[in-house]
Amino acid sequence: MRSLRQVGDLGLFQNFLRLLAAHSGQLLNLTDCARDLGVAVNTTKAWRSVLEATFQVFVLRPYFANVGKVLVKTPKVYSLVVGTLCYLTGLKDAEYAASGLLGGVIFETAVLSEIVKTLVHRGEDPQVFFWWTAAGSEVDMVVAAGQKLIPIEVKLSGTPRPAMAAPITTFQKDLGDKAAPGYVLHPGGVRLPLGEGTMALPFSQL
Repeated sequence: MRSLRQVGDLGLFQNFLRLLAAHSGQLLNLTDCARDLGVAVNTTKAWRSVLEATFQVFVLRPYFANVGKVLVKTPKVYSLVVGTLCYLTGLKDAEYAASGLLGGVIFETAVLSEIVKTLVHRGEDPQVFFWWTAAGSEVDMVVAAGQKLIPIEVKLSGTPRPAMAAPITTFQKDLGDKAAPGYVLHPGGVRLPLGEGTMALPFSQL
């Protein structure tokens, strides 16, 4: 990184990495990051771009479609390596990390990382997004596969319930023929339908 972007102050850059890790899975405002760090916005943009190009982070951008709704336009950022995320946030115990406040974010990171790695290893450009309307409807991840969009919800609970499929059902209703059957990914071992068009899928079967 230092050679690619002439990073002069490694302390500031390390603070930027920790800031990204602490906000993993959240909407990313680089202006706020720059203000907190005391650097120019263009500096944080350059740092993020190199991190993204070197597959250290993945910028999850919102999916836009003309569905007559106001959609959130700010991207999210995820660390692509779970171990790096835990290290930067000071989590050293696996059990505590999984059950703590960042447990859901860590699991989402693991899911996204596996999806991105699978697509890259196939020689494909990962077309992965999130969907979030201003009214509050949200789908964690949307994977473009050909002409279809696969909605994915990530839940830390190992006991999936039909209510978990509600965001996917809304997405399928709004996107119509573009929407493919969706999945609720969870850490348990059960695979079962959660209603029409949605399947609960264990992470181990991703």
